[in-house]
Amino acid sequence: MPFTLNKLPADDFLGLRATLPLADVRSPGEFAAGHIPGAVNIPLFDDAERAVVGTIYKNEGNVPAVMKGIDLAAPAMSGKLRSGLDLAAGGKLLLYCWRGGMRSEAMAWLFSIGGIEPLVLSGGYKAYRNRILSDLGIERKYIILGGLTGSGKTGVLRYMKSTGARVTDLEGLASHRGSAFGALGQAPQPSSEHFANMLFDDIQSHNGDMPVWLEDESHNIGSVFMPDCFFARMQAAPVIALMMSIETRMPRLLREYTTFPVEEIMASVMKISRRLGGDRTREAIEALKRNDYSTAIRITLEYYDRSYHYGLSKRPEGQVIYINTDTDDEAVNAALVMQAVEGLA
Repeated sequence: MPFTLNKLPADDFLGLRATLPLADVRSPGEFAAGHIPGAVNIPLFDDAERAVVGTIYKNEGNVPAVMKGIDLAAPAMSGKLRSGLDLAAGGKLLLYCWRGGMRSEAMAWLFSIGGIEPLVLSGGYKAYRNRILSDLGIERKYIILGGLTGSGKTGVLRYMKSTGARVTDLEGLASHRGSAFGALGQAPQPSSEHFANMLFDDIQSHNGDMPVWLEDESHNIGSVFMPDCFFARMQAAPVIALMMSIETRMPRLLREYTTFPVEEIMASVMKISRRLGGDRTREAIEALKRNDYSTAIRITLEYYDRSYHYGLSKRPEGQVIYINTDTDDEAVNAALVMQAVEGLA
């Protein structure tokens, strides 16, 4: 029976992920840089092999590159088929390469020999990326929860989510808490590319007309940069900003940051030394050396508060609703935030 390649457009392909397994047949390096969430890497070529085939294609043309690719891939074909059989459910398997071309076609043929029905993403990962970036730029009902550093915004959003609000945790997706100290205690960050892939899935999970809540962030969260199209939508969304004194914020910050080695906190202070200025940086470092975390926190908050107030002042009039609170109780502040939503109209 002749092999028939079944290609699907991005929307149809992505719609099947809930019920069918997904294989990424690109090289491990490509996969690590970013992939469709949920995919398992079954590469046709490893990184070195891909480089060899690519060089031959560039210098000698298609046929010599194909011949070299066959030479390189053939010895490992049985193992690749075995991986496909282990992954396939119900005899079907979604798969993609970079452009939906020769790599996915070759692997689809291989899997079909083993009795698997392969479903290939038309246009490959490139088409997927175009699709999600287009979607992330669509106008949606976003509300931004802002507030001064240490005001417990993440916890407030978490509490709101537990009561039914639709929340996308940008810092959770980025594995970073958004300041010079944000990497402390966090897992390694994803690439900006893969962050966008995960963000798309998270945004898509919010059905209905209810607004999606996001925490106020800069364009970058640590080393992760949000897609320009998505960040532009955030910048246009209304902001509800929690305002509380340093004294109210201090207990939370002491709980969160005194658990880390003082050397790591000092290194984080040095990341913003140019913004703090030489004298204030030295004061903060000396305070940390004598375990005076309160003084060090107060010095850094002076910078972050000033910077955040300036950022809010640049937003259009009426875009920001300020909430003054004298508690860091997440349930109380969540209730204040939800009450403030009524003022957005």
